[in-house]
Amino acid sequence: MKKFVIIISALGLMTLIACGGEKPAEPSASSNTPAKEEVKKEATETAAKSNRKGRLIYKQYCVICHGADGKLGVSGAKDLSASTITLEERINQITNGKGLMTPYKDILSEDQIQSVAEYLDELRK
Repeated sequence: MKKFVIIISALGLMTLIACGGEKPAEPSASSNTPAKEEVKKEATETAAKSNRKGRLIYKQYCVICHGADGKLGVSGAKDLSASTITLEERINQITNGKGLMTPYKDILSEDQIQSVAEYLDELRK
């Protein structure tokens, strides 16, 4: 436990040293209003949270056949990095399975399936 506290303290100190003393940039006259910036930030954070959740579920259930990058293709699994199916089609395939793919409707919640389906866009980038 002491080692953990020391490591966390060291990381905090390094962050403080690396970021300390600089003033934030002044907003330009053409920048968005604070309300618009807050909405944009919230949308970005929500998308990132969903992708993070989808990535974790993908790693737990999908990596074994599709691989970390979506290209593995074990037992006929499709190359997800080259997939062109829509979000709705991905949700349907994850929910109901296809070919040898397990249907996840009784394993994952609708929200979890949605998160994984959205995460798959990240594999195509």
